Amino acid sequence: MIDFYLNGRRQRCRDVSADTSTLELLREGLGQTGTKEGCASGDCGACTVAIGEPGEDGELVYHNANACLTPAHQLDGCHLVTVEGLASGERLHPAQAAMVDCHGSQCGFCTPGIVMSLFTLYEDQRRRPAPLNQARLEEALGGNLCRCTGYRPIRDAALAMGDYPAADPAWAEDAGLAGHVACLRQPRDGEPAAAGHDVSHYVTPRDLEALRALKAERPDARLVAGGTDLWLEATQQLKALDDLIDVRRVAELNAIEETEAGWWVGASVTLARLTPLLAEPYPAFVHLMHRFASSQIRHRATLGGNIANASPIGDTPPVLLALDAILRLDGPGGPRELPLSDFFLDYRQTALADDEFIAAVFLPRPSAAQNLKVWKLSKRREDDISAVLAAFAWRLEDGVMRDVHLAFGGMAAVPRRAPAAEAALEGRAPDAEAFAAARAALGEELAPMSDVRGSAEYRRLAAGNLLERLRLMIAAEHGPIDDNGANDNNDSATKVTLDAYAH
Repeated sequence: MIDFYLNGRRQRCRDVSADTSTLELLREGLGQTGTKEGCASGDCGACTVAIGEPGEDGELVYHNANACLTPAHQLDGCHLVTVEGLASGERLHPAQAAMVDCHGSQCGFCTPGIVMSLFTLYEDQRRRPAPLNQARLEEALGGNLCRCTGYRPIRDAALAMGDYPAADPAWAEDAGLAGHVACLRQPRDGEPAAAGHDVSHYVTPRDLEALRALKAERPDARLVAGGTDLWLEATQQLKALDDLIDVRRVAELNAIEETEAGWWVGASVTLARLTPLLAEPYPAFVHLMHRFASSQIRHRATLGGNIANASPIGDTPPVLLALDAILRLDGPGGPRELPLSDFFLDYRQTALADDEFIAAVFLPRPSAAQNLKVWKLSKRREDDISAVLAAFAWRLEDGVMRDVHLAFGGMAAVPRRAPAAEAALEGRAPDAEAFAAARAALGEELAPMSDVRGSAEYRRLAAGNLLERLRLMIAAEHGPIDDNGANDNNDSATKVTLDAYAH
């Protein structure tokens, strides 16, 4: 049974199959057809809903999500808000009223999803008041596509909705709603740590011990956390997902443990939750996070899932490879640690045993002298898949490069480093000669693929150009390196280069 609240009303849905999406449950099971199906892959945002979960202060915190990719069983213990639940009688929610007054809708198909993203933005602004700048607006609406209206009136509505008189949905008048939802998340009487139902074949362990036992018992069961990648098998390939183990609520997999050497990040930590942690030590990683899919995806997708799917064009693995990340794998046989560089074996093949899972990822704390640059090339800036992703880490010591790590996505069957190119730069000044050697080595050691996002020739050229961009960035930040390893930071041409390559 899925026990949750929908627009303030409690729902108990029984006998729901394991691979039912939230979109299917809404439209076919509950008659809530305001939520639309567009692409069924998390790109268009027409199916956007808001999911409320208890925050640290006990209040409900809402995030937007793609209903087409959110497993219906993950609604258990949540408050689901759809476009039908925003207005209170004839009073429109400010997000709706602003869209009407600013003429933000034409055909209207995408409008419910846009309104729901605006609703979560509105709620976030109420909880954490801050100026609504262009970057915050793009982050909130980056996963919503509008084919006919254009974005100016939608942007105007987003900027204006905060000026409207507060008009909370009717369910907001229930002061105890947050408490009701929190009660649903507590283990029910007699419920085991591995809660599940034979009818649905969807099981939700609550701790690491229960997950280990389930993997031993059901090694063929698929693991699901955010579902943003796995659910595409159902929506795009029409495969049945009839035996699922949901790891989203395993306590140990949601923990972030800080040590002197770095951070152990649980595999079920979402990308949205991870991003603030990265702000100080790895700002370049944070910049990438803002280009990782959309806010709907980042609120559900997990770090462990982005690694485990072993996609050659996943966004986080190249960065983690450049940082020498370590994986903690677990299973019935107990935990073991493995360098991420040893995890990817071949296309979609990893070092995980059948009964193992990723428990945590270790991010080393950077040294004061360490540098990190991350660049993603894609056809769109927002909400798109990488054609090439490059992550470069190094130290500049006495005018020469040390601990050079060059990692790429989209340049091989797996995300991987480029050891020959690294060797060409290690211990050398970051000059044109050294980088020419690295670029030549890169062309020899990596064999990129061709697909709709780019040909192998384009990827090879682009990867080499990113190395040249790195050289120009180093020159811009440190000045040209002379024959004696000294810097000249007064070079005007270098400063021009810095401006040109700042973003």
